[in-house]
This record gives sequence, C-alpha cells and structure tokens, in this order.
Amino acid sequence: MTLELKTSSTKKLPWTAIAWFGMLLIACYFPVLRRMVGQWNNDPDMGHGFFVPLIAAFIVWQRREELAAIQPEPNWWGLLVVAWGGLQLMLATLGAELFTGRMSFVVTLIGVVWTLGGTVMLKKLAFPLFLLFFMLPIPAVIYSAATFKLQILASQLADSALTLLSIPVLREGNVLELPNQKLSVVDACSGIRSLLSLTFLSLVYGYFFERRNWVRVVLFFSTIPIAIVANASRVTMTGIMTQVKAELAEGFFHQAEGWVIFMVALVILIVWHQVLVRGSNFVAARRSR
Repeated sequence: MTLELKTSSTKKLPWTAIAWFGMLLIACYFPVLRRMVGQWNNDPDMGHGFFVPLIAAFIVWQRREELAAIQPEPNWWGLLVVAWGGLQLMLATLGAELFTGRMSFVVTLIGVVWTLGGTVMLKKLAFPLFLLFFMLPIPAVIYSAATFKLQILASQLADSALTLLSIPVLREGNVLELPNQKLSVVDACSGIRSLLSLTFLSLVYGYFFERRNWVRVVLFFSTIPIAIVANASRVTMTGIMTQVKAELAEGFFHQAEGWVIFMVALVILIVWHQVLVRGSNFVAARRSR
C-alpha cells in the first residue's frame, strides 16, 4: 500500500509586499487621488468612479489562486513604464493638467505590476487594470465637444419623435419650442452620464456573464447607440409630459425619469446579449448539421 502525498502548487500571494508598494504608490499620488475622488463625489457624470476600483479589486481577489500559482519573473522593461508614469506626473504638476496626472497613476501601477510580477502576471491582470481607466474623468475639451454633439443629436431625435407623435415642435440647435414650454437640452441631459456608466457596466457584465470575446466587444460598442436612443427617449418623454403638466419636466419627476430610462437601457443591453447568444448558438447548430 502506497501513500501519496499531494502538494499544492498554489502559493500564498505576498500580501505584505503588495500592501507596501500599494501604500507607496498612494502616498506618491495622494494629492491627485484626493482631487479625483472629490470629483467623483461632486460630478454626477462620474458617480460610477467609486465602483471602478472596488470591482477591479474584486476581480483580482477572485483570481487570487491563479495569481498565487504564477512564479513572479520581474521584468525590468516595466521600469520604463514606471518612469513614463513619473514623467507624466511631473508634467501634469508643472502644467496643472489634471487628466495627465490621473492617467499617470494607472500607467505607473501597470509598470509596477510588470516590473515585480512579469509579463504573465501583467496579462492575468490586464482586464482589472484596464477597468481603472474608467475611473478617470475625461478631459474638459473632449467632454465639452462630446457633450455638445450628444445634445444636438438628442434634440434632433426628440424633434423627429415628437413630430411623429403629432406634437408641434420647433427646434433651434439644442432648444425645442413646444406649445406649452421651451425645452433646452443642457449638458446634464446630453446623455454623456448614461454613456459613461453604461460602457463601464457593459464591460463588467460581459466579464461575469460571457466568455466569448467577440460577444463582449459587440456588447461594449452596442452601448453607444443604446445610450443615445435612451437619452433621446428621455427628452421625448419630457416633451410629452410638458403637454400634460409643465411641472413634470422638472425636479423629482425629471430625475426619476432619468433613472428609469437608464435602467431600461441596461435591460435592453441584457436582452441584446441574449439575442447575440441565441443567434450564435443557432448559427453553430445549423453549421454542425
């Protein structure tokens, strides 16, 4: 009779070293991170920022056994990425450019992982590290340009929808003239908030509920038309409600309408995922015959 001794190849992660380098990184970037968290708290468009690092950390925690089984092979090319991140931080500090400084935090973190863990470790952590870019508020110039285009697009779509419903409307830019009230599609109603949140959620949803990369990519890019149509529907509904009671277009009802429309957009994304899955399964079944 022989006795087999089973040894596990899984080791414990070096939590002490991880905590040490994490604290050093946070200490170096504390002023940048403090201002970024402040913007999450004050900017409604970046409310999802609080969830990004939490979800990324949860994904890393889920993979802890896989990561512990990897033999760290430090790669000194990572030091170049760390140096680049440090250079970005210096330039951002001298030029008072917030986005560059915030991005340098993620760049430096990627460099640290690559330097200490090696290429294999970096590949395993590629997705949670990529998610961290969604916690960065987009630059003001890009934000203003995107917001303006979304405002005009939402106004055009709402104009067409209201006309189709036989509601008299005159559009001038992002302003809709209705019989009872004038509606202005301002920055908050541009749909940028829904677009940012929905794209982030599509990545997280795809990671947890889908294994095929092509489906994940399709879901990600599908959030753009879904968010645009959802926001145009919100503007259209606001226009309809002004014909019933003007007060419904403001205050609590307007805010609640935004939440309802966003949840509808999320449901549409989930339904679209099921359509993709069933469609691909149908095609695979036909080919196998």
